[in-house]
Amino acid sequence: MRKVLFLSSFLLSIMFADDFEDFKKACDGGIAEGCYNLSVSYANGKGVKQDYSKAYEYFKKACDSGNAMGCYNLGLLHADGEGVKQDYSKAYEYFKKACDSGNAMGCYNLGLLHADGEGIKQDYFKAYEYYKKACDSGSAMGCFNLGNSYYNGEGIRQDFKKAKEYYGKACDLEFQMGCDNYKKLNKQGY
Repeated sequence: MRKVLFLSSFLLSIMFADDFEDFKKACDGGIAEGCYNLSVSYANGKGVKQDYSKAYEYFKKACDSGNAMGCYNLGLLHADGEGVKQDYSKAYEYFKKACDSGNAMGCYNLGLLHADGEGIKQDYFKAYEYYKKACDSGSAMGCFNLGNSYYNGEGIRQDFKKAKEYYGKACDLEFQMGCDNYKKLNKQGY
Protein backbone atom coordinates (compact mmCIF):
# COMPACT_ATOMS: atom_id res chain seq x y z
CA MET A 1 0.00 0.00 0.00
CA ARG A 2 1.56 3.28 1.04
CA LYS A 3 4.92 3.52 2.69
CA VAL A 4 4.46 4.49 6.30
CA LEU A 5 5.26 8.14 6.74
CA PHE A 6 5.53 9.35 10.27
CA LEU A 7 5.11 13.07 10.42
CA SER A 8 7.04 14.66 13.19
CA SER A 9 6.25 17.94 14.84
CA PHE A 10 8.62 20.84 14.95
CA LEU A 11 9.73 19.60 18.38
CA LEU A 12 11.38 16.62 16.73
CA SER A 13 13.52 18.39 14.16
CA ILE A 14 16.63 17.53 16.17
CA MET A 15 16.34 14.89 18.86
CA PHE A 16 18.76 13.97 21.62
CA ALA A 17 18.55 11.38 24.40
CA ASP A 18 17.43 14.07 26.88
CA ASP A 19 14.46 14.86 24.65
CA PHE A 20 13.36 11.23 24.79
CA GLU A 21 13.35 11.35 28.60
CA ASP A 22 11.41 14.63 28.52
CA PHE A 23 8.85 13.09 26.17
CA LYS A 24 8.53 10.06 28.45
CA LYS A 25 7.97 12.27 31.51
CA ALA A 26 5.40 14.36 29.64
CA CYS A 27 3.55 11.28 28.43
CA ASP A 28 3.61 9.71 31.90
CA GLY A 29 2.16 13.02 33.12
CA GLY A 30 -0.79 12.72 30.71
CA ILE A 31 0.41 15.18 28.06
CA ALA A 32 -0.76 13.88 24.68
CA GLU A 33 2.00 15.64 22.72
CA GLY A 34 4.62 13.93 24.88
CA CYS A 35 3.09 10.56 24.01
CA TYR A 36 2.96 11.50 20.34
CA ASN A 37 6.61 12.61 20.29
CA LEU A 38 7.62 9.44 22.12
CA SER A 39 5.75 7.32 19.57
CA VAL A 40 7.50 9.09 16.67
CA SER A 41 10.82 8.38 18.42
CA TYR A 42 10.03 4.66 18.47
CA ALA A 43 8.62 4.63 14.94
CA ASN A 44 11.69 6.34 13.48
CA GLY A 45 14.33 4.93 15.80
CA LYS A 46 15.36 8.40 17.02
CA GLY A 47 17.10 8.18 20.39
CA VAL A 48 15.86 4.59 20.83
CA LYS A 49 15.84 1.35 18.89
CA GLN A 50 13.06 1.36 16.27
CA ASP A 51 10.08 -0.52 17.70
CA TYR A 52 6.69 -0.36 15.96
CA SER A 53 4.97 -2.12 18.87
CA LYS A 54 6.13 0.60 21.26
CA ALA A 55 5.25 3.24 18.66
CA TYR A 56 1.75 1.78 18.51
CA GLU A 57 1.43 1.86 22.30
CA TYR A 58 2.32 5.55 22.48
CA PHE A 59 0.37 6.57 19.36
CA LYS A 60 -2.63 4.93 21.05
CA LYS A 61 -2.07 6.92 24.25
CA ALA A 62 -1.75 10.11 22.22
CA CYS A 63 -4.87 9.35 20.19
CA ASP A 64 -6.89 8.43 23.27
CA SER A 65 -5.85 11.78 24.75
CA GLY A 66 -7.15 13.71 21.73
CA ASN A 67 -4.00 14.02 19.60
CA ALA A 68 -5.18 13.79 15.96
CA MET A 69 -1.69 12.97 14.63
CA GLY A 70 -1.57 10.02 17.01
CA CYS A 71 -4.86 8.77 15.54
CA TYR A 72 -3.63 9.34 11.98
CA ASN A 73 -0.46 7.37 12.59
CA LEU A 74 -2.41 4.52 14.20
CA GLY A 75 -4.37 4.41 10.96
CA LEU A 76 -1.13 4.14 9.00
CA LEU A 77 0.18 1.35 11.21
CA HIS A 78 -3.04 -0.63 10.71
CA ALA A 79 -3.18 0.07 6.96
CA ASP A 80 0.42 -1.00 6.44
CA GLY A 81 0.64 -3.75 9.06
CA GLU A 82 3.55 -2.14 10.89
CA GLY A 83 3.74 -3.38 14.49
CA VAL A 84 0.19 -4.73 14.23
CA LYS A 85 -1.74 -7.06 11.97
CA GLN A 86 -2.88 -5.26 8.81
CA ASP A 87 -6.51 -4.29 9.37
CA TYR A 88 -8.20 -1.78 7.05
CA SER A 89 -11.27 -1.59 9.29
CA LYS A 90 -9.11 -0.43 12.19
CA ALA A 91 -7.22 1.91 9.85
CA TYR A 92 -10.57 3.40 8.81
CA GLU A 93 -11.56 3.88 12.46
CA TYR A 94 -8.38 5.78 13.31
CA PHE A 95 -8.30 7.82 10.08
CA LYS A 96 -11.92 8.81 10.79
CA LYS A 97 -11.05 9.89 14.30
CA ALA A 98 -8.13 11.94 12.93
CA CYS A 99 -10.25 13.46 10.17
CA ASP A 100 -13.04 14.34 12.58
CA SER A 101 -10.39 16.12 14.69
CA GLY A 102 -9.32 18.25 11.70
CA ASN A 103 -6.37 16.21 10.44
CA ALA A 104 -6.25 16.63 6.65
CA MET A 105 -4.19 13.49 6.06
CA GLY A 106 -6.70 11.43 8.01
CA CYS A 107 -9.38 12.71 5.61
CA TYR A 108 -7.18 12.02 2.59
CA ASN A 109 -6.55 8.44 3.69
CA LEU A 110 -10.28 7.89 4.25
CA GLY A 111 -10.72 8.97 0.65
CA LEU A 112 -8.15 6.39 -0.45
CA LEU A 113 -9.86 3.61 1.50
CA HIS A 114 -13.23 4.49 -0.06
CA ALA A 115 -11.76 4.75 -3.57
CA ASP A 116 -9.92 1.44 -3.28
CA GLY A 117 -12.61 -0.40 -1.31
CA GLU A 118 -10.08 -1.44 1.32
CA GLY A 119 -11.84 -2.58 4.48
CA ILE A 120 -15.09 -1.02 3.30
CA LYS A 121 -17.36 -1.05 0.27
CA GLN A 122 -15.88 0.94 -2.61
CA ASP A 123 -17.65 4.29 -2.84
CA TYR A 124 -16.24 6.95 -5.16
CA PHE A 125 -18.65 9.62 -3.93
CA LYS A 126 -17.47 9.13 -0.33
CA ALA A 127 -13.88 9.23 -1.59
CA TYR A 128 -14.70 12.53 -3.32
CA GLU A 129 -16.17 13.93 -0.08
CA TYR A 130 -13.09 13.03 1.94
CA TYR A 131 -10.70 14.33 -0.71
CA LYS A 132 -12.66 17.61 -0.67
CA LYS A 133 -12.42 17.82 3.11
CA ALA A 134 -8.68 17.09 2.92
CA CYS A 135 -8.16 19.67 0.18
CA ASP A 136 -10.15 22.29 2.08
CA SER A 137 -7.85 21.60 5.05
CA GLY A 138 -4.71 22.22 2.99
CA SER A 139 -3.73 18.73 1.79
CA ALA A 140 -2.03 18.90 -1.61
CA MET A 141 -2.69 15.19 -2.19
CA GLY A 142 -6.33 15.70 -1.26
CA CYS A 143 -6.57 18.45 -3.89
CA PHE A 144 -4.78 16.29 -6.45
CA ASN A 145 -7.09 13.31 -5.89
CA LEU A 146 -10.08 15.63 -5.99
CA GLY A 147 -8.81 16.76 -9.39
CA ASN A 148 -8.57 13.09 -10.39
CA SER A 149 -12.15 12.53 -9.25
CA TYR A 150 -13.34 15.32 -11.55
CA TYR A 151 -11.05 14.24 -14.38
CA ASN A 152 -12.23 10.61 -14.28
CA GLY A 153 -15.83 11.31 -13.28
CA GLU A 154 -15.51 9.08 -10.22
CA GLY A 155 -18.26 9.80 -7.71
CA ILE A 156 -19.21 13.00 -9.49
CA ARG A 157 -19.88 14.22 -13.02
CA GLN A 158 -16.76 14.49 -15.14
CA ASP A 159 -15.62 18.11 -15.37
CA PHE A 160 -12.22 18.96 -16.83
CA LYS A 161 -12.40 22.62 -15.74
CA LYS A 162 -12.97 21.59 -12.13
CA ALA A 163 -10.20 18.99 -12.45
CA LYS A 164 -7.86 21.75 -13.64
CA GLU A 165 -8.92 23.96 -10.73
CA TYR A 166 -8.04 21.30 -8.15
CA TYR A 167 -4.83 20.32 -9.91
CA GLY A 168 -3.96 24.01 -9.71
CA LYS A 169 -4.62 24.00 -5.96
CA ALA A 170 -2.38 20.95 -5.59
CA CYS A 171 0.29 22.75 -7.61
CA ASP A 172 -0.05 25.85 -5.41
CA LEU A 173 0.61 23.53 -2.47
CA GLU A 174 3.82 22.40 -4.22
CA PHE A 175 2.63 18.99 -5.41
CA GLN A 176 4.41 18.52 -8.74
CA MET A 177 1.94 16.04 -10.25
CA GLY A 178 -0.76 18.67 -9.73
CA CYS A 179 1.35 21.15 -11.71
CA ASP A 180 1.89 18.61 -14.48
CA ASN A 181 -1.81 17.80 -14.81
CA TYR A 182 -2.76 21.47 -14.62
CA LYS A 183 -0.36 22.22 -17.48
CA LYS A 184 -1.73 19.28 -19.52
CA LEU A 185 -5.35 20.44 -19.16
CA ASN A 186 -4.36 24.04 -19.83
CA LYS A 187 -2.75 22.98 -23.12
CA GLN A 188 -5.99 21.18 -24.00
CA GLY A 189 -7.91 24.44 -23.58
CA TYR A 190 -9.55 23.86 -20.20
